[in-house]
Amino acid sequence: MLTFEDVTKHFLESAAQIGLVAHPEYWLNSQTLEREFACTYHSGVCEDADKRSSCLLSFAWGPLDTVLSREGPVGICEFFHEPDANCLHLQTHEIPSLSLELSYTLPLQGQAVSEEALLSFMKMLRLHAGEHSQRTMETSPSMSMRLHENRLVADSLTLQQRVELPIWHPEGMRGLFEEPVVQAQEHVVRSVKRRDDGVEEVEIFVDNPRPEEWLPQVVLEVSQDVQRVLSALDSVRVMQHQDNVSDNQ
Repeated sequence: MLTFEDVTKHFLESAAQIGLVAHPEYWLNSQTLEREFACTYHSGVCEDADKRSSCLLSFAWGPLDTVLSREGPVGICEFFHEPDANCLHLQTHEIPSLSLELSYTLPLQGQAVSEEALLSFMKMLRLHAGEHSQRTMETSPSMSMRLHENRLVADSLTLQQRVELPIWHPEGMRGLFEEPVVQAQEHVVRSVKRRDDGVEEVEIFVDNPRPEEWLPQVVLEVSQDVQRVLSALDSVRVMQHQDNVSDNQ
């Protein structure tokens, strides 16, 4: 089964494979018992990182994910009661996907640009980010401003994206698009039920997710998306800077 350590390892290995610099951090939320992972990606050397775009990828691994990775759905069911064909514990396709939050930051270093230019710049960045992201569900841009010499100047631009990974769905990534009635129940468990008139043996079908078979490739694709978006943000920033220089001449 897939563990928290496996997922974080895939992200770090895929970043190294395509040449991204990764700065990972790990936490344990003592209130929710969620294990949290956050990793900042950038290209080039670390000394120049504050002048280039970067991406913060984060996700939370809940207690249910931990139990599923260790015991499987049958183990959860047996903890509460004997396995039953109608038990929701055995239907992992109903479990929410692992949600990846991607936050891209492009430093603008206090460039003095007009409101119309900023809006055009944001639309261009959103378009470029969307074109270079295969796995993202949505893209939302925002602008950070700061006060400089009694006027507001652009400080940084942020793009928020989200990626859903249905790691416990038996259909894998197809589970994002399949109807709820579609199930790949491959695992069979035999349960013995005691009745007043004797003993009955029942076959129970259990959802059998295999995220370890497809997740490494999907994580690599997500990392490649990150690399492409970072390159697109930096290239658009260069174009915008050249336009500003031309306007001031």
